[in-house]
Amino acid sequence: MAPGEQPALWVAGFAQDSIVDGPGLRLTVFCQGCPHHCPGCQNPETWPFEGGRAVLPQEVAAMAGQDPLVRGVTLSGGEPFAQAGPCAALARLLRARGYELAAYTGYTFEELLAGTPEQRELLGLLDILVDGRFVQAECSLELRFRGSKNQRILDVPQSLARSAPAWTADPRWVGEG
Repeated sequence: MAPGEQPALWVAGFAQDSIVDGPGLRLTVFCQGCPHHCPGCQNPETWPFEGGRAVLPQEVAAMAGQDPLVRGVTLSGGEPFAQAGPCAALARLLRARGYELAAYTGYTFEELLAGTPEQRELLGLLDILVDGRFVQAECSLELRFRGSKNQRILDVPQSLARSAPAWTADPRWVGEG
């Protein structure tokens, strides 16, 4: 890799103008590869690490910039933290451009805090983390921006400051009342 070149991110696909992966219009990046294999997963085609296509972080950032209404980017999967280094490179670019950054992960905040340096770096670049494996028995269509009741919508800066999970109070994420 040449100096300054970013590592490629393996993606299964993108959802432009998504309204289901966080508040407002968002670009959602579906990472390829997942070690969790949660029964009932809505994206089992993202499980194999051999699939998808390589995309440079700069290309994804440019894609987000093509739509002036997009204010946030969500990393989903697959498992973004299985590609923490390339996802962190993308997150640095997006943060510099002022996007709200969120990620869905099958890991818990506590697991990521004890994870690899790359996982901790990616965690530190996020605004919101929806954590925990999808549990089909706890699935509810009434939940806002999460699939099962065990999953949490965390304010990452607050969680990191406390070294413990802190639910977000942002009404855009948790709803009003």
